[in-house]
Amino acid sequence: MATQKNNISSKYKDITSRVVISSRSLAVYQLRTKKEKTGSLTRMTVGEKNPNKTNKTILLVGETGAGKSTLINALINYIMGVKWEDKVWFQIGEEKRSQTESQTSDVIVYEIFGFENETLPYSLTIIDTPGFGNIMGNKKDDVSNQKLLDLFWLEGGVHEVHAVGLVTKASDNRLNDRLFYVFDSMMSLFGKDLEKNIVALITHSDGMPPKNALTALEHQKIKCAKNEKNQSLYFLFNNQQNKERTDENEFGLETAWRVTERGVRQFTAFLEESEAQKLETTSEDLNERIRLTACIHNLQERIKFIEVKQREIKNTQEALKKPEERKMIEEFTPRVAEVFKHKEPVRGGMCGLEAAVCCTVCKENCHYPGCTLGWKPENCKVMKDGHCTVCTKKCPALDHVRENSRYVTRLRNAKKKRLFEFNKTEPEVSILINLGKEMNKLTAEKLQLLDEAYQHVVRLDQMDLNVNSVNTSVHLD
Repeated sequence: MATQKNNISSKYKDITSRVVISSRSLAVYQLRTKKEKTGSLTRMTVGEKNPNKTNKTILLVGETGAGKSTLINALINYIMGVKWEDKVWFQIGEEKRSQTESQTSDVIVYEIFGFENETLPYSLTIIDTPGFGNIMGNKKDDVSNQKLLDLFWLEGGVHEVHAVGLVTKASDNRLNDRLFYVFDSMMSLFGKDLEKNIVALITHSDGMPPKNALTALEHQKIKCAKNEKNQSLYFLFNNQQNKERTDENEFGLETAWRVTERGVRQFTAFLEESEAQKLETTSEDLNERIRLTACIHNLQERIKFIEVKQREIKNTQEALKKPEERKMIEEFTPRVAEVFKHKEPVRGGMCGLEAAVCCTVCKENCHYPGCTLGWKPENCKVMKDGHCTVCTKKCPALDHVRENSRYVTRLRNAKKKRLFEFNKTEPEVSILINLGKEMNKLTAEKLQLLDEAYQHVVRLDQMDLNVNSVNTSVHLD
C-alpha cells in the first residue's frame, strides 16, 4: 500500500509544493498554485488552461465556519481522481487562520485545469466568497459583499456561473439573515433564471436527510432549485477527509469519505447539466449601484449627526426651563456639550484594501464601508467626471483622501459664546427662541436628507438592485 501511495504522490509531484502531514495512514500535500492578486480578488490556479476544453464555474456562499474550504478541497480531490484507498489528500489555499480571519478577507477564485476526463469532462473554477456573519460584525459583511460585486465587473473577473452553492452545516436550523440579501443581490445581477442554478451544499453531514438545514432554507425563503419532492435541492458532504486514520476511527472516516464522494458525484452530475447564467448587469450599472449605496451610507451618517445635535439642543432647552440653570447661563458663558466630527482608524486599513474615501472640505465619509479597489480617491467608483457623487458639495476628487481613518460623530465640552453674545445685541430674542429656530432648521435639513435617501432607494429599485442586499436600509419614519 505504501508503494501505491508513493505512486500517487509522484504522479502529482509537479503540482505539489510540500507535505503537510506524512504518516503510515495518510499523506496530506499542499498544491502548488500560481497566485495573482487584483485589489480584493485573489486568483489561485493549478495547471494550464486549455481554451478548447469546457469550464464550469461554481460560486460558494456561506457563513464563516460553514466548511467552504474543506468542501473546495473535496471537489479538487474528486477532480484529481483521488480514492479512499490511495491514502493521500491534496489541499489548496493558505493555512487555516483563526475564526476571526478565517478565509474572510478576500474573494478567492480557484482554477483547476489539466484534469479533464480524469473523473469529469470539464475543468473547474470555484469562487470562495468571504464568510458572512463574522464576529467582526455588519461592517465587515458590507465589505465582503462589495468584494463579491467587485469580482463581476473587474476585467478578467467572472461573468457567468453554472451553480451557486449555499454552504451550510447539517445541524444549522437558522441561516444568517444577510445571506438572503446576498442571494437577492445575485438574482438581480444574473436574472431570475439563476434560481434553477442555486443548490444547498450541506456540510458536516452524517448522510441522513438534513431536516434542520432544509427547515432553515424554507424559513429564509431562499429561492433555489427543487428536487422531485419539491424540496430545496441539496447535496451532502462530510468534512473529515484530511484526518489521520487510526484503528479506532478508520471505519467512521471511511463512511464520512463515502458520504462526501457521493455528494460530489451527484453535485458534479448536476453541474454538468447546468446551463451558464450570464451577468445581465453592465459595468456602469454596477458602478451606479456602488454610488447610490455609498450615498445612502453617507446620508445615514449625516442624519445621525443632525439627530445628535437635536438631542443636545433638547437637553439645553430642558435645562433652561429650570430657574437656577437659566440664571447661570444668562450671567456666565457656560461649557455645554458640542457635537463635532473626529477621525478614527479603520480596521483593515490600506493593506486590507478596506480604507475610507473622505472629503476634506465637507468632512464626510464618501465611500465607507466598501471601498475595496483603487489606491487613490480619483480611482474610487463614487467619483464621476472628476467629482464626488456623494459628499454634500460634490467636491472635486482632489479634495478627497483615501486613508485608514474615517469621520465619526463625537461630543465634547466647549464654551458657547456666539449664541449668548448674539442675545446681548437683541435682548428681546430669548435663548430658548434661538434654540427653537436651530431645532426647526435641523428638522428641515433632516427631512431633506431623508427625502434624498428615499429617492436613492427608489432609483436602486428601478435598477432591480435591492438596497437591502448590502444592508443599507434607511429609517424613513
